Amino acid sequence: MPTDLERTLIVMPAFNEEEAVGDVVREVLCKLPGAHCLVVNDGSRDDTTRVARDAGATVAELPFNLGVGGAMRLGFKYAVTNGYANVVQIDSDGQHDPGNVPELLSRLGECDLAIGARFAGEGDYEVRGPRRWAMRALAGILSHTSGTTLTDTTSGFKACGPKAVALFADHYPAEYLGDTIEALVIASRAGCAVRQVPVAMRPRAGGTPSHNPFKAALYLGRAFLALGFASVRPVRTLTVKVEP
Repeated sequence: MPTDLERTLIVMPAFNEEEAVGDVVREVLCKLPGAHCLVVNDGSRDDTTRVARDAGATVAELPFNLGVGGAMRLGFKYAVTNGYANVVQIDSDGQHDPGNVPELLSRLGECDLAIGARFAGEGDYEVRGPRRWAMRALAGILSHTSGTTLTDTTSGFKACGPKAVALFADHYPAEYLGDTIEALVIASRAGCAVRQVPVAMRPRAGGTPSHNPFKAALYLGRAFLALGFASVRPVRTLTVKVEP
């Protein structure tokens, strides 16, 4: 019988990450033996594809930049097509420790979506100013929506079980912040159980942060706009057959 890792697809969205993606892929394959690593090159203009392939990953290339949401939807579709039960999203810049993945997967026995939370007691990651206020407000609202305490609703480090994988293959939002905030609402309204696992963040190993100063200034308004979009989308109902 396949192990949890052998039934798991690690999906790494990558936009101009040639500096870091190779080391991250090698760390994933070393720490998570049996897992398959898919790097989704999100319209990069650098050598991301070659570096990722040389490190041992399978690479899917998008013709232009769609953002994390678009890259992850492709990853979920790949997982469904190729028979993977679980999908774990890991950043290609080295900020997420693959060593936390087994703990995230272990929680899928009691939930459909396990979030690696940066503000739940591990590490010293800190956010200030309007982004911090927005994150706290969103955490309160989404904790109520999901029926569980959430402290980090914009984390990009998460594990999805079969029900969430099937849902997100067709309905994963591609808008800015939709891949985090809106995805949580969609999952909760579709009956997916959500939990969080404390994790520590690491510094970027290279590349350019996806949140530039302009986006940071607009974070508060766009975060709640994403929440508004999620609230008006139709509720999805699923019947998922889980293979042994």
